[in-house]
Amino acid sequence: MRRSSAREAQVEPLAALAAVSVVALALATYAGAFEASLPGSSERNIAEDTADRVERGVTVGGVAHRSRLSVETLRRVSPEGYHVNATLVTDSGISRAGPAAPATAGTASRRVSVRTGAVVPGRLEVRVWPR
Repeated sequence: MRRSSAREAQVEPLAALAAVSVVALALATYAGAFEASLPGSSERNIAEDTADRVERGVTVGGVAHRSRLSVETLRRVSPEGYHVNATLVTDSGISRAGPAAPATAGTASRRVSVRTGAVVPGRLEVRVWPR
């Protein structure tokens, strides 16, 4: 049997500092990349958020009703300081609510089921612009 030496299982100080530095640099790089991937308040998409609220306002049980698409519904769901225009398009017609949107308005659209006597596929288009 060997006798233990005082140097067994020890690391040179310079190598230990280098290893700690590499681990710290890797963690800092990962944290920076993760933070950069998070949406900031300036990157928030007002049109998408508003389209979600309009869709919830006009649907019942996952089916949109044209009668629920109104200026009052848009007033209830519109973000503070913004105008909203919504259009519900199906093969059998178009329903609109809200003021006419300028060309610079943010736009979001999504497929929805629409009740027109029967349930048919449709598209909800929402336009949002500042007052």
